[in-house]
Amino acid sequence: MDEKLLTAKELAVELGVKLSTVYYWTHIGYVPTVKMGRLLRFRRSSIYKWLERKESKGRVSQRIRH
Repeated sequence: MDEKLLTAKELAVELGVKLSTVYYWTHIGYVPTVKMGRLLRFRRSSIYKWLERKESKGRVSQRIRH
């Protein structure tokens, strides 16, 4: 596997959230992680799949009124 694993700091920058948010999400099991002993890493492909599952498709059945 040639995929580079992200650190918590790199993931925070990529997602535009605080580092503490990434650690909290990890603590509660919200975000997919790779644990190697004490090291915490994130697989970019897993993060993008996770984001796709979180994405809202929006409502298409109702008209938007102006």
